[in-house]
Amino acid sequence: MPASPSRPAPSAHPLTSDRRRRPDPTTLQVARGLGWFSLALGVAEVTCGDAIARWLGMPRSGPLVRAYGVREIVQGAGILGSQDPTPWIWARVAGDGLDIATVLPGLADDRHRGNALFALAALGGVTALDVLCAQGLSHAPLNPSEAVRADYGRRSGFPKGVEAMRGVANDVRPMDIIGPEAMRPWTSAA
Repeated sequence: MPASPSRPAPSAHPLTSDRRRRPDPTTLQVARGLGWFSLALGVAEVTCGDAIARWLGMPRSGPLVRAYGVREIVQGAGILGSQDPTPWIWARVAGDGLDIATVLPGLADDRHRGNALFALAALGGVTALDVLCAQGLSHAPLNPSEAVRADYGRRSGFPKGVEAMRGVANDVRPMDIIGPEAMRPWTSAA
């Protein structure tokens, strides 16, 4: 069925937004949590970028960590401010891959290898959560595109019409009620 001119055709790509998706409340709650996490992480990276870079054994990467912080803040605001956070959660997944690629060279430094391993483990856990949330949002069922409603506006409740019903009940005689023996004197109207 072609899309109506007033409504754009739904997108088949999982990274794009589709307001008609209705994910389960738990997935939406996880997405909101990831949005708040992005904001907090972004603020930490922007304010402490040089210290984080030194802790990872990459002292010249402070500006890069701060730039990643700005990315996190934008993603967090996008997740929390949009009706459909799906593309923003997928952006987090892409950012996680970038973060992992940035931290991997820190494994070469013997003094900071433990810190880099810790950071990679944390990134791996957050990436797994991001991927699961993104998939849950992308594969959520769609709301019906059109409301299914029957139009009963022209129905009166009388299948043969109102005029055919007038006076029909006048010909009906009440039936004799047969009840228990003790009640019979009160049921017969003589």
